[in-house]
Amino acid sequence: MGTIEVGTASWTDKTLLDSGWYPASADTPEKRLAYYAKQYRVVEVDSTYYGPPAEQTSKLWAQRTPDAFTFNIKAFSLLTGHPTRVSAIYKDLRPETDKKNIYPGDLPAQAYEEVWTRFLAALDPLAEAGKLGAVLFQFPPWFGIRRSNKDYLLEVAARCKPIVPVFEFRNATWFEGDNQAETLDFLRTHKLAFVGVDMPQGHKSSVPPVLAATSGLAVVRFHGHSDKWTSKDIHEKFGYEYSRDELAGWAPRLRELAGEADTTHVLFNNCYRDFAQRNATEMIELLENVEGD
Repeated sequence: MGTIEVGTASWTDKTLLDSGWYPASADTPEKRLAYYAKQYRVVEVDSTYYGPPAEQTSKLWAQRTPDAFTFNIKAFSLLTGHPTRVSAIYKDLRPETDKKNIYPGDLPAQAYEEVWTRFLAALDPLAEAGKLGAVLFQFPPWFGIRRSNKDYLLEVAARCKPIVPVFEFRNATWFEGDNQAETLDFLRTHKLAFVGVDMPQGHKSSVPPVLAATSGLAVVRFHGHSDKWTSKDIHEKFGYEYSRDELAGWAPRLRELAGEADTTHVLFNNCYRDFAQRNATEMIELLENVEGD
């Protein structure tokens, strides 16, 4: 049985700070991260999707957490083909354009390569401290199953090496009919880590809750089941708290998954107030009960 580490996709969300989850004594970013790291052994950093991190920030994260703590970093939006704000690009690499958002093809090839280099270099302090778990590549809804996209997964893995990339799809074609077996076989063949998700169904970005270990690291992300999934308001989109019964149904599945991987990361992305933290703590309790049966 591999290890299971449970955590959340944020420790700095404003609504979390307002919820009272942190004690009054945790009144600085450093103290809040230290408090979080006493509760959980892994955290996902999603802010890096909106703007690439600074190396100094990674260094502080590494310094402020215990040895066994792990950070998963969400890949910068440009690297997954999402529209990216021009203002989020490194200043000296920004193209001269009237566009508010750009795509990889809008950058000169050399500038695009430099974005990759700087993004990964900024993670060096975490890697050197043994605290970098993986980089999450969450692809957009139009990233469907086809040869060119499979090739891009291989390209990402080559670029990241020795850093571990993990892949989350938001296009159902990867899982339709025989495609699901093809997708998982492809990932296993190339030792690429798959991210299973629990999310609202019936939307363009919806994928089924498939769990699979395709490499030594398995990842499951819980996005909730908000009925406002398409809202532009991120707190409406993720404002969903799982019931204990819902989580109890997942615990045996997660234990089974952990039996097929060296390490399994379970991350709650329902980041509104302390919903994610409460659900993460409940899941830890439930997994301990499953283990003890």
